[in-house]
Amino acid sequence: MNEINTSVLIIDDEEMVRDNMEDILVPRHQSIESQQIDHAASILFDAPVSILAPLTSNIPIFKVEKASNGMEGLEKVKASIANNSPYAVIFLDMRMPGWDGLETAMQIRKFDSKAEIIFVTAFTDRSIEEIIEQAGQNVGYHCKPYASEEIIQLATKAVTDYSRLRNLENLIESIASIGLNERQLTSLLKNILDQLATTIGTDMAFLGRLQDDFSYEKVLSIGAMEEKINIEELVNRIKEIEISPQEVIQIEELVLARLNGYSVFAVLKKNGRLKTEKMYLLRLFVQNAAQAIRNAEMNEELIRKEKLSAVGRAIGMVIHDLRPAIGNIQLLTGIIREEGYNSDWLDMIDRSAGQASEIFEDFLDFIRETPIEKETVLLKPLLENALHQLASRDALGKVNIEIEAGDELAVQGDQSKLKRVIINLVNNAVDALLDNKVSEPQIQIIARRQTDFVSIQVRDNGPGIPLSLLKTLFEPFVTKNKSNGTGLGLAIVKHYVTAHGGKISVLNDNGAVFNITL
Repeated sequence: MNEINTSVLIIDDEEMVRDNMEDILVPRHQSIESQQIDHAASILFDAPVSILAPLTSNIPIFKVEKASNGMEGLEKVKASIANNSPYAVIFLDMRMPGWDGLETAMQIRKFDSKAEIIFVTAFTDRSIEEIIEQAGQNVGYHCKPYASEEIIQLATKAVTDYSRLRNLENLIESIASIGLNERQLTSLLKNILDQLATTIGTDMAFLGRLQDDFSYEKVLSIGAMEEKINIEELVNRIKEIEISPQEVIQIEELVLARLNGYSVFAVLKKNGRLKTEKMYLLRLFVQNAAQAIRNAEMNEELIRKEKLSAVGRAIGMVIHDLRPAIGNIQLLTGIIREEGYNSDWLDMIDRSAGQASEIFEDFLDFIRETPIEKETVLLKPLLENALHQLASRDALGKVNIEIEAGDELAVQGDQSKLKRVIINLVNNAVDALLDNKVSEPQIQIIARRQTDFVSIQVRDNGPGIPLSLLKTLFEPFVTKNKSNGTGLGLAIVKHYVTAHGGKISVLNDNGAVFNITL
């Protein structure tokens, strides 16, 4: 927590009012008596401290400056900002010669949007609505004549609110530069959103990431937001309103802050306009939360690349030693045939050796991010060939696999890489079906021509993807509840599809459904 800012500016054209408010906030007798005792202490002690305690310990020690008109007040505000010592609260008379209070407030807001402005006046021909509309929500209003206790209470509350908001602002601004993993960051963001929600007067808030289909992926929520509020209905309500992507708006009890593809929804406990300063904090939170999330994602990506680099070096050494052995297998089968022995077993050995070589090359291409080489590829033969390559798996005979593709359906792509995509997806589906003992296990592979692309869907009737894995499914080394697997299969799939300029997505629909567009 920073030291509380107790700087006060009083702008009033009546000298008596200015002096009276100063006396209330900084009583002269306390100030003189304190100075006298501190002077005596400086004679007696080497390291003097203030001996006279304030009469009321919970009242801040205010620092007061005064201005006799709006223009003088504005110059003091500009100077305070230039000196990095802004005012926390400004007491402002409404009826003054020259600029009146509202005009003065509007001019001050061009340089300082954060100070708490409190109008203190005996009479005004301005409505509260007009004051708020032109001077912002971050204002208060009090009538003359006033009691000393009222001014002290107003000033104490204003500087306390100001300092609490500044500390929260500093905390929010710091999160974008903190290096945290996703779990740590989520915990921090939730803690800050809790504090922010308390500040704006709500116990329900939702932070989400806007998806391509204009739905929201939840990042975190507080309170009973998801139980009491239909998020989908809320999003649909927002879609009907034209909102700038960098704006904070309030619609009745709902506050929405949107920035950088992220949004915060908050439902206020009471109807009433939210102060400009608090709406600014919401916007600041979304901005810095978005940056912090991106930082965490980049950090995770860096760690994944380091892991892949290590895996690549290990695989490279293994393949270096295995390549001659794999090559010798096919050399030996050739010698056996030259001796007059021909058998289906030899053909199977040749195919297996060839598949092993292809797998090694695919892994190396993935690790090295080797560019693909495109040619015209007929999809139906490619799909059938992929299943034929999988035929050596004993488990494959227990699963009913159907292919639906037109004979002439073709794409521009790398045949080996596309085949590896299908093999990995089918392998995963077979494992999921058999490991979960699904009755009548089925896999459908459907390829179709769309308007300007080709779609390939691989669908199974298994239990689907665990919700905890959906977000990270295509990341390297992600695997769960599988009898075998390295956690690289789907990462390779995503890499190859993306390298073709395509996209892949996954959803649960009576089983796992992978959709590829090329």
